[in-house]
Amino acid sequence: MGLLSYMPKEKDVKKLIKTIELYETNETWKLFFWKVDDDIVGIAGLEMDGDEAILHHLSVNPSYREEGLGTNIIHALKERLNADLKPSKETKDFLLNYEEKTN
Repeated sequence: MGLLSYMPKEKDVKKLIKTIELYETNETWKLFFWKVDDDIVGIAGLEMDGDEAILHHLSVNPSYREEGLGTNIIHALKERLNADLKPSKETKDFLLNYEEKTN
């Protein structure tokens, strides 16, 4: 359950299990992993919807926070996706902060 459990809305185990099942069973929901050396230290969870990608989850291992990894993950997603990255309610503040920093 790892990094997804750091998301505020995923603290409840039943909710977290449903979210994991969503990523496992729905082809439009994708998890992207960020590695440092051999360790997975961040994840981004997206719902692909045509030419848009909705960022539902973004989480970084607490040991790696305040190092810009969240920003690096968003930057990498924007470079690699053939879609416009949009926030969900849960990621809106982070994505707006990213846009302010990079513009």
